[in-house]
Amino acid sequence: MAKIDTDVMIDKKDIGKNLYRNKTYYTLCIEQDVLADNQDKADEMFSDNGGINHSKIGKELTDANNGVETYMVDANYTDSGKTEFIGKVKYDDDTFTQTLEEAVENEDVYIDTYADENEPLQLTKIKLVEPMTPEEEDKNSGVVRDKDGNVLPENTMTDKELSDVDVALNLESESKLGK
Repeated sequence: MAKIDTDVMIDKKDIGKNLYRNKTYYTLCIEQDVLADNQDKADEMFSDNGGINHSKIGKELTDANNGVETYMVDANYTDSGKTEFIGKVKYDDDTFTQTLEEAVENEDVYIDTYADENEPLQLTKIKLVEPMTPEEEDKNSGVVRDKDGNVLPENTMTDKELSDVDVALNLESESKLGK
């Protein structure tokens, strides 16, 4: 007579009953997130630090009532999907209608799900070194000032520009006269 290993408790009132065992396979889906520099690094981090904690897989996981007892619980790896790009951590310059510089100062960040995976960092869009001088700002904006620093109307030449034009006209005249 062979004995069977089971946690089902039996006594004399169970004489004539049959012991049944059912093996049920469940598909368990674990969806995890990680911050990484690129997809290869993310895959490595998922592989090394994610997945199932197998020490937590046990009888406590099962439902066993009214005479049903758990004989065995196991979990085995079968497959995983492709690592998917979800979004990029960025400074939030939209939510509070703040500038990028203000978002950096406030350390206000979020995950932009509309961002491109390979887009450059936002900080490449702002100049984090010395601010522009007033002369650089004028040059970039097209503002023209006279020698005293007053803004001149559009299409007005500075004293230097006028002097350069005078010199150019004189040189042209002299070359025509043969000098």
